[in-house]
Amino acid sequence: MTQHAAIDPDTAWAAFEARDRAYDGRVFIAVRTTGIYCKPSCPARHPRRENIEFHADAASARAAGFRACMRCKPDEVGRDRIAVARAVALLEAAEDMIGLEELAEQVGYAPHHFHRLFKRATGVTPAAYARGLKAQRAARALSEEASVTAAIYEAGYSAPSRFYEDGAKRLGMSPSAWKNGGAGVTIRWTIADTSLGRMLIAATDKGLCRIAFDEDDTALLLRFPKAEIAPGGAALADLAARVVASVESPERDQDLPLDVQGTAFQEAIWQALRRIPIGETRSYGELAAAIGKPGAVRAAGTACGANPVAVAVPCHRVLRGDGSPGGYAYGSDRKAALLRREGAD
Repeated sequence: MTQHAAIDPDTAWAAFEARDRAYDGRVFIAVRTTGIYCKPSCPARHPRRENIEFHADAASARAAGFRACMRCKPDEVGRDRIAVARAVALLEAAEDMIGLEELAEQVGYAPHHFHRLFKRATGVTPAAYARGLKAQRAARALSEEASVTAAIYEAGYSAPSRFYEDGAKRLGMSPSAWKNGGAGVTIRWTIADTSLGRMLIAATDKGLCRIAFDEDDTALLLRFPKAEIAPGGAALADLAARVVASVESPERDQDLPLDVQGTAFQEAIWQALRRIPIGETRSYGELAAAIGKPGAVRAAGTACGANPVAVAVPCHRVLRGDGSPGGYAYGSDRKAALLRREGAD
């Protein structure tokens, strides 16, 4: 087996075996017995390992005498990523919503195909991504404008009713509550003892809004100074038990309900984190690539650090590119312990 451009063959083989789309475009599998090269997610039957070699790019595979697989079309991977990046730029620059047909036409794809492509790359549909951008603008405007209505129009909504149908749901709280530090919202909290230390667990009626080690309700007062902060009691007992179970017995996915808000980029990263299977890890680069922004490695790390719900959004499953642990808001020992319990090392 030949190795090219410092590709780790074990990592590349594991990605090929798992048909991991996150590695599409990052490694190409050339099969000596057929003379073709594929992307890792190719659905064709896998050849024997001794009959393949790995290449860092399609040009390298072609130079070695291989031709592109007609089934998985590996040469289109780069084109797909460029198209998604262009679409994201168009959505972020647009003042008004861009429809799927117009967006797909501008990047040169059929609408239904691009819809699937965009969602696979970013974790959300183009429309959901655009709504996230609007909600982000609304959150910023709500903190700057003199009135809620002015903020809604400033964010690009055609009418307040449109914001209440879309943005309010995404922000979790009502817009006036968001603007006024949680006014009118009840956040229930409790402190749970876990084998990794005491943990703050807090939730609105919609879901968990804060999970953090070594914090108390003071943190909630700082985040939501005008919300009603109340002891959880029986109303929070079942949900808190499920959070603790995710620490003590992480082999089972607790599917915890969340009420969290972030920028469109942060929310895409948090969704990508939730898709990492229990017992597996990803690098910050792989995480950025998974949402269609392979160059945003540092921003992906920052989004992990901004995660408001430890364990429920498993930012502990992300490592540096060299395999070292990287940062974790609650300490490297806790990160290592969580990964051990999940069987990730």
